[in-house]
Amino acid sequence: MALSAILGNEERLAAAVAGRDARFDGWVFLAVTSTRIYCRPSCPAVKPKREHMRFYASAAAAQEAGFRACKRCRPDAAPGSPAWDWRSDVAARAMRLIGEGVVDREGATGLAARLGYSLRQLERLLIAEVGAGPAALARAQRAQCARVLIESTSLEMGRVAFAAGFASIRAFNRTVAEVYACSPTELRQRAAARGDGSSDAGGVIGLRLAYREPFEASNLFGHLAAAAAPGVEEWRAGAYRRTLRLPHGPGVASLRPGPGYVECRLRLADVRDVSAAVARCRRALDLDADPVAAAEVLEADPLLGPSAKHTPGRRVPRKADSAEYALRAVIGQQVSTAAAATIAARLAEQYGEAVADPDGGLGRLFPSPERMAEVDPADLPMPGRRKRTVLSLAAALADGRVDVGPGADWASARAALALLPGVGPWTIEMIAMRALGDPDAFPVGDLGLVRGAERLGLPASPKALAASAEAWRPWRAYATQYLWATSDHPTNKVPTGQEETAR
Repeated sequence: MALSAILGNEERLAAAVAGRDARFDGWVFLAVTSTRIYCRPSCPAVKPKREHMRFYASAAAAQEAGFRACKRCRPDAAPGSPAWDWRSDVAARAMRLIGEGVVDREGATGLAARLGYSLRQLERLLIAEVGAGPAALARAQRAQCARVLIESTSLEMGRVAFAAGFASIRAFNRTVAEVYACSPTELRQRAAARGDGSSDAGGVIGLRLAYREPFEASNLFGHLAAAAAPGVEEWRAGAYRRTLRLPHGPGVASLRPGPGYVECRLRLADVRDVSAAVARCRRALDLDADPVAAAEVLEADPLLGPSAKHTPGRRVPRKADSAEYALRAVIGQQVSTAAAATIAARLAEQYGEAVADPDGGLGRLFPSPERMAEVDPADLPMPGRRKRTVLSLAAALADGRVDVGPGADWASARAALALLPGVGPWTIEMIAMRALGDPDAFPVGDLGLVRGAERLGLPASPKALAASAEAWRPWRAYATQYLWATSDHPTNKVPTGQEETAR
């Protein structure tokens, strides 16, 4: 679905509201002129008359127009628009960076500088695309972060205000009142009455990360568990846990699949990093994806279609830290998943920063590109050519010649990676898929991909498979998950039983 096409068809949107179609949640927001409230299209409240409906492309745009958030459906907690997940244009890159909290840390001018635009150009572009400029979008995010902290922790309101990115208590109180039509204290009291009170026992912040149905967890959590580098990541008691490198300090995230949401538990050195931590967890689990759009293409294929129909909603497993994945993709060249994880763990133990984990099991961040670039080649447990590739990539990531972060231009990143010695097409496509988040990345020469194609009766040679895969655009990364899933590799199964405590 194209965002402009959706907003331009208000009759279609009105029909989605009448049918409480959750597929539109996050794509578009319904505002009601008679109540001055904005909702999700799927809101269970009594539907307004057609003449009272207005539609906006973002919560920020609805707030700028003077509407406040519905207390019943909590529209700001909907999954983000998938448009920002599968697009690589400037608007999408800006939205991903705003989600990471860049505006709060560097201001709107800093955001524009990262994207190579003037602030005026960027404001004009975002207003045309989503109905609000970077400052308004960041304000909406601050309000949403504040609500999460108010409802899910017992932090005093002053700390909540600054953790959410507000410059003053006055601005915090005013924004919460404008967006939610009640004071911060009333928000907390209502959460307690619903049974959603504070969950920050021992410094842990508990959240629920929404996603669009259908949602298939097997290959997603199976891959994360099987590829986990001990000390940096682990699978324990039905949850994927990992350390996080965040703007204001380290953190630990625990992610467990649940009914209609992923349970997220965060332990942060600095609560100002809540927004960044949530954004990275969502990206790691591909939670803003639109599985219906991918299914429409993949299920139409006569050979791939039966697999796509049998287990709808597969996601692309990613990494919370894009630079980390890029380095680990090179480390993992021509070795098994388990061997690559072992090497990554050794590097983290030797060069990564220590992280406190009261629950035990985790203790290190994976080394930053800057630290990896300084490593003595003799200390790298791999062949000489791969050592040179790892160190070259680390240096390029450290000095900005290669950008694989949320604000990266995918085409530019691919071109920059191709200039590095030892980085070939397979590595570039794996990085594009799991670090950049390109939904059309396709590592056509991958052995598992070729074997999966054989099992489904698809052409097995890379050239012939690439030709067949043209019909799967722009969702070839999702097709890849179905091809890989034809094997009994551990990456395709959520660990159970004794495997849960193996790490």
